[in-house]
Amino acid sequence: MSSSHANHPPPLFSFARVTSFLTCILVALASGTNYVFSAYGPQLGERLKLTHTQINIVGLSGNIGVYGTAPIWGGIVDRKGPRVMMVVAFFSLLIGYLGIRQFFINGLPDDDSSIGLFSLCALVFCGFLTGIGGNGGLVGSMNSTAKSFPDKTRATANGIVISGFGLSAFLFSTIAHTFFPGNTSSFLLVLAIGTALPMILGFLFVRPIPPPHIDSTRRLEDGTPVSPADYGVGEGLGTGSPTTYSVENTSHTHLLARDEDEEDEDARTPAIELEEEEPLVSSTHAQATSDYVVPGQVDSVALSPTHAGLTRHRSHSSRSISRRSIQTHLDKTADGQPNIHGKRLFKTLDFWLLFTICSLLSGTGLMYINNVGAISQALFANKNPDYDEIKAAQWQATQVSTVSVMNCLGRILIGVIADFTKVKLRLPRSACIVLVAFMFVVSQLMCFSIDRIGDLWKASALLGVAYGGLFGLFPTLVIEWFGLPHFSENWGFVSLSPMLGGNIFSIAFGRNVDAHDPDASPSSSDNSTLSSTAAAALSTLASSLLPSTPSSSATAAPTTDSATLSSTLTDAVRARAGIPSSHHCIMGRECYVDSIKMTIGACCVALALGVYAAWRDLRKHRARRTPAVVVWEDDE
Repeated sequence: MSSSHANHPPPLFSFARVTSFLTCILVALASGTNYVFSAYGPQLGERLKLTHTQINIVGLSGNIGVYGTAPIWGGIVDRKGPRVMMVVAFFSLLIGYLGIRQFFINGLPDDDSSIGLFSLCALVFCGFLTGIGGNGGLVGSMNSTAKSFPDKTRATANGIVISGFGLSAFLFSTIAHTFFPGNTSSFLLVLAIGTALPMILGFLFVRPIPPPHIDSTRRLEDGTPVSPADYGVGEGLGTGSPTTYSVENTSHTHLLARDEDEEDEDARTPAIELEEEEPLVSSTHAQATSDYVVPGQVDSVALSPTHAGLTRHRSHSSRSISRRSIQTHLDKTADGQPNIHGKRLFKTLDFWLLFTICSLLSGTGLMYINNVGAISQALFANKNPDYDEIKAAQWQATQVSTVSVMNCLGRILIGVIADFTKVKLRLPRSACIVLVAFMFVVSQLMCFSIDRIGDLWKASALLGVAYGGLFGLFPTLVIEWFGLPHFSENWGFVSLSPMLGGNIFSIAFGRNVDAHDPDASPSSSDNSTLSSTAAAALSTLASSLLPSTPSSSATAAPTTDSATLSSTLTDAVRARAGIPSSHHCIMGRECYVDSIKMTIGACCVALALGVYAAWRDLRKHRARRTPAVVVWEDDE
């Protein structure tokens, strides 16, 4: 970022800003290809004779690459800028997809019935490379966009960029099936080249451009300082210095308005006194000054003392301003914006609320996205005497495209809705968490009730919108709650949450499908893992809300009747052309319905936490707007 941009930022729609923004969208389009895994995962599994659990492990390796490296890449981008991430993304995506393609071309030797451990680990590593490459491009583009637009349009701008990440699967799936139908090897080659080349453009054009300055007169009327000096921070804070007061965005002025949570925190914190802070409230002048001080807020401006004969009475006079000043400087920037990071981030309830909600909802989304190909094949093969492998692949691609398009749409819509909620409705953006979580619940209920392949697009569309809304909203909340200076690093820590939910839910899904596979080995029904335990607990919770189904628990072996039916169907299918893999479950919704019960329970918990988070944030906003009573008395 040049010094000229720092001192004189270009207009909002300048050529440099628009060019950087459009390139960020292109980079994001090339970064979200982990969502396209379902378009080639089943074919890769059939070629290498992988079980559903192994396929999910390969798919999860990409997700771990995306979310596991987020704090590291975020810290690097915050300090070094986005260019280094474009270099990492270029090589990681190119090597990762070319490696997966080579595994697909080679297949397994004729005398091997399953993939070896070393080969499986190498395949997982290639998937991991695609994840860290995609995340590198996304983090660089998101960081530049967040720092290039003002607060009123930041959520919309970020939502548009992140929507490219969600649309990536649709773009590459459409290209592959239009120009290379049924050719998985060519599809993987398109992924390798098509994801790597845009990173070169990102290296050349993506950079943060400071938003333009707002007119100072308007800023003061709105109660927002142009610089720290505008409200007395950093200069003249000795005895008798100008003092500050809070200005609302209306014609009313509230003195001494305090954050309700801040008062609670003060009550729990012992008094701190520092000698260098003493001149701010001198003991010899405490009754003679009129320095009305409001804790460092963004909407404070300077005010000189009115007259020396007036005194100030505060409801909490025993608390020192020095203590509050220290807390303010720790958690806010010089201009009053939040600045929470590092160890203090993990001590806030807001962080753990975001982390838990994101873990539950993103885990649900990742489980569905990684396995929608298997779901569509199970529904299409169930009792279908005309099963055809090409038609099955078309249904599979349809679900991937539907999720991708709606994922993109959800990321755009949530940005607009979040900005409208804050600017027009004057509610915190966190209220949109409830909307996102509710859409997740509805999508899973829809998937639970569907037993025909022709209706699966409804669940895919709802899940796509909800998942896009989740990752379009939460980065903006991270900025709003924890500040912009360390945004990429803080968002990186929140982004670790999908690793937890995604691993548990996806592996549980794979084990569930393997347990309903008539050719599954006894080891595939073993339920001693953490994922199976968590699946059973959440499935029990959901079962109390849903009607019972004839299927057994998620990890139980098939009953004798189910095994007989499955064997009959398998014989019927294998007697015709287009035989599905022996690892494919063809029992319809019974193959995965217990996993959907698990995610319904998880989404209900996330909805309850979202309601609490929104209520808590709303209480903070209302507390800031509540005026305090100020008593004026004449000196005797």
